[in-house]
Amino acid sequence: MIVTMVHIWVKDQFVDDFIRATIDNHENTVKEPGNIRFDFLSDSGDKTKFVLYEVFESDEAVAVHKTTAHYLKWRDLVADWMVKPRQGIRHQAISPIDRSLW
Repeated sequence: MIVTMVHIWVKDQFVDDFIRATIDNHENTVKEPGNIRFDFLSDSGDKTKFVLYEVFESDEAVAVHKTTAHYLKWRDLVADWMVKPRQGIRHQAISPIDRSLW
C-alpha cells in the first residue's frame, strides 16, 4: 500500500473555495477501484493549512488517480489558491497490511 500525506497551505481568501473543490475531489477519489482511503483534514490551529491522507493499493493505482478527470480538474483549479506548492510526502504502509483493517 502507498500512503501519501499531502500538506497544503491555502491563501486565506480561497479557503472556502478550496474546501468545496477538495470535497468534490474526495467524493470522486473514494470511488476509484485502487483507492483504499482518502481523508481531507484541516489543521485545528490554522484554518489555511490542510492535509490529504491518501492510501492507494499500488503505484499503478496512484498513477491512474493522477489521470482522472476529477483529480486534473482539482489540481488545475486550486493551484493558484495555494501559498506555496503542495508537499506530498510518500510513505510505505507497515501495519496494517490487511486492506479490510483500513
